[in-house]
Amino acid sequence: MTMKIAFIGFGGVGQALAELLHTRRQHLLETYGLDTQVVAVSDVMKGAVYHPEGLDIPTLLREVRENGSVTEYPDHTGLIKGWDSIQTIEQSNADMIVEVTFTDVETGQPAIDHCKCAFTNKKSVVTTNKGPVALAYRELAQLAEENQVYWGFEGTVMSGTPALRMPLASLAGNEITEIRGILNGTTNYMLTEMEKGSAYQDALEKAQSLGYAEADPTSDVEGYDVRYKTAILANYVMGYPLASRDIPCKGISGLTQDDIKEAKASNKRWKLLARVKKEGDQVTASVQPELIDQDDSLAGITGPTNAIVYDCDMAGEIMLTGAGAGLIETGYSLLIDIIDFHRTKTPIVAHEEDA
Repeated sequence: MTMKIAFIGFGGVGQALAELLHTRRQHLLETYGLDTQVVAVSDVMKGAVYHPEGLDIPTLLREVRENGSVTEYPDHTGLIKGWDSIQTIEQSNADMIVEVTFTDVETGQPAIDHCKCAFTNKKSVVTTNKGPVALAYRELAQLAEENQVYWGFEGTVMSGTPALRMPLASLAGNEITEIRGILNGTTNYMLTEMEKGSAYQDALEKAQSLGYAEADPTSDVEGYDVRYKTAILANYVMGYPLASRDIPCKGISGLTQDDIKEAKASNKRWKLLARVKKEGDQVTASVQPELIDQDDSLAGITGPTNAIVYDCDMAGEIMLTGAGAGLIETGYSLLIDIIDFHRTKTPIVAHEEDA
């Protein structure tokens, strides 16, 4: 049975996934029996188009990349243009919503409302937006379960590196007592540059010139991006209802060259670390720069690379490392969830299936 997909948001990540669905179509069909069809795109800036029998992906991508919009997609019988995101979710025949809008991580909107709308309309969702998972995990997971639909969000912590699926699937049976991670490539790159001798501001400017840091780098350098990811780990992996606002958070903006030099003299290294620790029935979390020994498993993670360590009672310390950002990597994370949804046969919440 063909999986019908609607994109809510069609920026770089959405386009990357669409291209993967097109270029890997035969492989997905032969390897997984997965046949997909994009039926809708709705983007607040790029316009909206819907056809119940499917849209041509190369044409969509060409229109967006050449004209910045899908509004000039060639008209033909049955084509509808101009639907907003809610209309697209409610009225299209899609059974999978790819939610990749530009979302305010402080409010989780509009992604939270998109997820709610999809679930109440019996439609599954895959997303890379941190806001819904960090701010409304319990409510949305319950709503998805009540409506027997799938909710996948693998890409919210480490993009295409499976930081969420691995602990609940491959490490099943272990009790995970602590999670430590380098979850922001921008700040890790900056700290690496500072160790090479760059001042904080110079390291930031290098990160911006390479596209690692935004023009306004506040979310990265003050640790807010990592705090949302830490909340996701606490809620999803540890199963503990911890709000992101309740996680103590400190970024790297206060670190100086003197701090870096003192650390090196002591054979230590500064890293911006996320920590989630379980003690009895309680789970605590923090985000802050920490001095770690050079022989620490996370000390060797340099540049924009991410890494996460799970302390397990039976398997011991397990570390996963990989890219934490990038259009192809993030698009791939959505594909991971789509394949997982297809494999479940009976659609249910990702947390329940993985656990």
